[in-house]
Amino acid sequence: MGNILAIVGRPNVGKSTLFNRLVESRQAIVEHTSGVTRDRHYGKSHWNGKDFSVIDTGGFVVGSDDVFEEEIRAQAELAIDEADAIIFLVDVKEGKTGMDEDVAKVLRKTKKKVFLVANKVDNSKLIADASEFYQLGLGEVFCVSSISGSGTGEILDEIVKEFDDDGEDETINLPKFAVIGRPNVGKSSLINAFIGEKRNIVTSIAGTTRDSIYTRYNYFGLDFMLVDTAGLRKKSKVHEDIEFYSVLRSIRAIEKSDICILMIDAKDGLETQDLNIISLVEKNRKGLVIVVNKWDLIEKDSNTHKIFAEKIKRKIAPFSDVPIVFTSVIEKQRIFKALEVAYKVYKNKTRNITTSVLNETMLEIINKTPPPTGSRGRYIKIKYVTQLKTAFPAIAFFCNHPEDIKMSYRRFLENKLREHFDFEGVPIQIYFRSK
Repeated sequence: MGNILAIVGRPNVGKSTLFNRLVESRQAIVEHTSGVTRDRHYGKSHWNGKDFSVIDTGGFVVGSDDVFEEEIRAQAELAIDEADAIIFLVDVKEGKTGMDEDVAKVLRKTKKKVFLVANKVDNSKLIADASEFYQLGLGEVFCVSSISGSGTGEILDEIVKEFDDDGEDETINLPKFAVIGRPNVGKSSLINAFIGEKRNIVTSIAGTTRDSIYTRYNYFGLDFMLVDTAGLRKKSKVHEDIEFYSVLRSIRAIEKSDICILMIDAKDGLETQDLNIISLVEKNRKGLVIVVNKWDLIEKDSNTHKIFAEKIKRKIAPFSDVPIVFTSVIEKQRIFKALEVAYKVYKNKTRNITTSVLNETMLEIINKTPPPTGSRGRYIKIKYVTQLKTAFPAIAFFCNHPEDIKMSYRRFLENKLREHFDFEGVPIQIYFRSK
């Protein structure tokens, strides 16, 4: 399913530069959606036919340049916990440091594959200098220069051998719903409420990877797999950066799912952390349902939930066509409503619109409101619309000058698609192509 590569190491060894190098080739062919703060620390990459996620742990370090060793060590432990393969990056120009040895000590305990990579190796003298890192006891030292890219192909060849193929598994034909969100919002309680008293009608299947459990839910006419990644592993002994931990945990759950049920706490509302997670859901093109839990603790009148929902939609714009369900897991209020809505979003995500209906509807709208003229005053004519065969809704508009279409017009078309066809809860990808 989702393969994760984490880059760990002390500050200023070039983790972010290497991260950019690994994801840029992929991002060049993926249309960019401006996201939130975490975007630059999480990216998708592709090598030798395998897709994987790359996490730059350096981006998650809290505080100023004065980072304590314990915090770096905590980052390394969390990366070990969640990643499938780890790059441990060191700086050949500065040589081996005490902090490198601390990180190495943590990494030597793991059974996961660790690739020791010496960065900033841009001449043959530095290749010889890199040999001192063999003392860290982590096997072969790979030499790269993140800035020029030399050596990155060789290391990627080795890394992707560690990854699972994105093969079929026994759960593939059922929709997969993941419950995600910050710590302590009630994720485990929600999962227990779904499956707790109905154990006789569910079957648990151990996941294809070591750390997710798929539980089949087949009741009330609904049939899907619940991706349970909550509470499966003991937390690190050190005081971990909770935000980093839950983002990493969420990435894993998001990648394994079709639909994400994001739980938030009614008292706290939507926090930055939740916006980061929504950005990841959208970037991975998964369906989204927002569940506001602990609603029983809020004083309310007849308009409270409307005001609350509007506030959320303003914060998550432009992807604001998302269903919001108000629940109390403790009081068992509307928790099955959350499942029904998630199931409906799954139907929206897999909806196919025939080419004739798309053209009939959208070309009429385009004729009434044509795209503004291009940068060189060129007249743009959209001639044909079709839905692409992808795992999420992707619509291609064929026109004479695709590069001249403005973002505002792209948004206009997306809004019209949402108005005429039900895509609630689902990110839509729009492409403009030349005839």
